[in-house]
Amino acid sequence: MNGLKTGIKSILWSAAALLLLLAVAVPLVNALVAAVMMVPAVILYTTLSKRSFAVHMAVVYAIGTVVLGPAALIIGVFFLIPSVVMGHLYRKGVPARKVLTAVMLTLLGESLLELLLADLWFDFSLIHEIRSMITDTIDNLNSEGLMPGTWTAEVTESYIQSLIHAIPMALIVISFVFTVIAHAIAGKALRASGLSIPKLQPAHKWMLPRFFVLYYLIVLMMDMAVPTEGTSFMTVMLHNLLPLMKLAFSIQAMGFCFYLAHERKWNKAIPVILSVIVAIFPPLSLVGVLDAAFPIRRAFKKS
Repeated sequence: MNGLKTGIKSILWSAAALLLLLAVAVPLVNALVAAVMMVPAVILYTTLSKRSFAVHMAVVYAIGTVVLGPAALIIGVFFLIPSVVMGHLYRKGVPARKVLTAVMLTLLGESLLELLLADLWFDFSLIHEIRSMITDTIDNLNSEGLMPGTWTAEVTESYIQSLIHAIPMALIVISFVFTVIAHAIAGKALRASGLSIPKLQPAHKWMLPRFFVLYYLIVLMMDMAVPTEGTSFMTVMLHNLLPLMKLAFSIQAMGFCFYLAHERKWNKAIPVILSVIVAIFPPLSLVGVLDAAFPIRRAFKKS
């Protein structure tokens, strides 16, 4: 009877994987679908034998390819690889932090490889497409007299450079978001089935290593010394690294809010509200810098 229930659940998760794959073809919906695309595959890999998993996914991708064409297989394999990584690490009992890191790096590596192959095989350059799209849009607005007179070709070029420089950060953020969503949903579903899936540390225990502050100061000094315009490796690296480090310290500041709430027994809504404020006002990431650099939590710890 238990095996029958497991078999039905596997079929239902395979059906969910197929529906998500087919939904990729629906405009606007596809962005939301992509965020949860890994969930069914992670659950199937964790609960089934490798052979059964391969059969389920082969059927899903075969039907998807018949309906949508080869694009379904390309998209399916793209999300399948990090799903297998996550499921495999779940089965080994690896800590959640290491699971998230491995899956995020897998997604990021796949994204970069995909851009490279698209450029080499299909002569598709994301940078060229961004430049063409922005230039054409601004030219059309100019021809209709909708652009301000102060908008010059130099401003357009600066705007394009900013977007191009932000590509690495965008890929990192998307990889992080997809990984966290997959872990949150798949982990909860697997734990509900009785499996021991590692959880992330509670928010009040979040803490960056102290040496991260030193790296942050070095990046800040480099940012002041390196020109903000241009396409050099250093400029692009700093353009992405500094915001990411500030984001990390914003998360640290949120952890500090939860720590205060935990120690002072505040209402659970209070740290959530404070975290939203930190997210809205990036300068509050300084709280995270101070929290990582100095043992200020000791002053609030109840003895």
